[in-house]
Amino acid sequence: MRVLLLAESCNPDWPSLPVVGYKAARALAEECEVTVATHVRNRPAIERDGLGRAEVVFIDNERVAGPMYRLSTKLRGGHSVGWTTHIATLYPAYLAFEREVKKRFRPELEQGRFDVVHRVTPMSPTIPSPIARWCPVPFVLGPLNGGLRWPPEFTAELRREREWLTYLRGAYRCLPYYRSTYARAAAILAGFEHTIADLPASARGRTIDFPEVGIDPKMFAPPERRAPREQLTFLYAGRFVPYKCPDVCVMAFAADERLRRHKLVMVGDGPERPRVEALIAQHGLGDRVQLLGWKTQAEVGALMREADVFFFPSIRELGAGVVVEAMACGLPPAAVDYGAPGGLVREDCGVRVPIGDKAALAAAFGERLGSLAEDRELVERLGQAAHARAVSRFSWAAKARKTLEVYDWVLGRRRERPTFDSPPESPGAEPRAGRAESA
Repeated sequence: MRVLLLAESCNPDWPSLPVVGYKAARALAEECEVTVATHVRNRPAIERDGLGRAEVVFIDNERVAGPMYRLSTKLRGGHSVGWTTHIATLYPAYLAFEREVKKRFRPELEQGRFDVVHRVTPMSPTIPSPIARWCPVPFVLGPLNGGLRWPPEFTAELRREREWLTYLRGAYRCLPYYRSTYARAAAILAGFEHTIADLPASARGRTIDFPEVGIDPKMFAPPERRAPREQLTFLYAGRFVPYKCPDVCVMAFAADERLRRHKLVMVGDGPERPRVEALIAQHGLGDRVQLLGWKTQAEVGALMREADVFFFPSIRELGAGVVVEAMACGLPPAAVDYGAPGGLVREDCGVRVPIGDKAALAAAFGERLGSLAEDRELVERLGQAAHARAVSRFSWAAKARKTLEVYDWVLGRRRERPTFDSPPESPGAEPRAGRAESA
């Protein structure tokens, strides 16, 4: 299997999308022959750390990307608030990237060097891919993630996050190459129901529910044994920003006397920290709530191994990779049944509460977690199930094997469309007979 992987964002040093692109590409390169086309800005980090067995080609479109990035930062109002997909700035830069990719790889594609072209990043469904229109081999798109609406109970948080362009989001359907991207893609990987529902209806038969998040089992693993203890530790890890609702954690502890007997550890920082500190003081929780500030990913992993339950009340989470990391460490997660956490957390491995305003969330979490704290056997059982689900479905190696099943499907080597939640096929498994070769 020879794959041309388009990963404009692919960097081990940068959080969120770039590091996800990097880890996905590296894992795939262990399973098949991969050539990665990525932006030249990623060269220093990739040349330092390598990209496994992948061949890497650096694409330079900085004459367009540089000015567009600066404009996007200005429109966002800086870096202290949540990201919004700004079509007017991101799309021209990405268009220039794919044009350079086309010039570099078109002869090799036409000569049959590659079996599949797969765009891994960007992961936004609002950014079309011009290459899909002329690609002479099957084109795979995704994993995509987007289209999650703000809950109506949180319009004030929407304004505080400066997500004002969310009202214009639907304009991306008018972009050049939008229709051809979804019409020509042989398979579309899309994370969670909120993304799939936002795709063209004509593409649903080629769409696979495939979350983009993944974990490294070496970094996120449970301790050999959690010693029994009277006081449980509930852990929050994330930015202190409006949509992640760190204040709900404190409100839940204040609302339930059973939780007050335990400990809440909060990792992260941001503009909501003064509000969290005020709530701690208001409810007299200074001896129960510990604010640790920013921690490295390795430090967060260590804290997860020391905790008992992961408490994550975010109300507009597209990917929620931190939830899967906590699950891999053997923590049952407690999350809102909305967006990515609602798709990641199942009742047999964690706690979900319905979306509502902050008062309703605090009351619901207080009741559910208060009951959970009184049943240590259930905490242990949910944690074991969470770990098993994370490792079997979300390790980068397992996801890479799942991606190979997608490639076999689009090449006609497999009859059934893959599903993400079925067990990944073993490496070297015989592909199933199916449609005629399409490449």
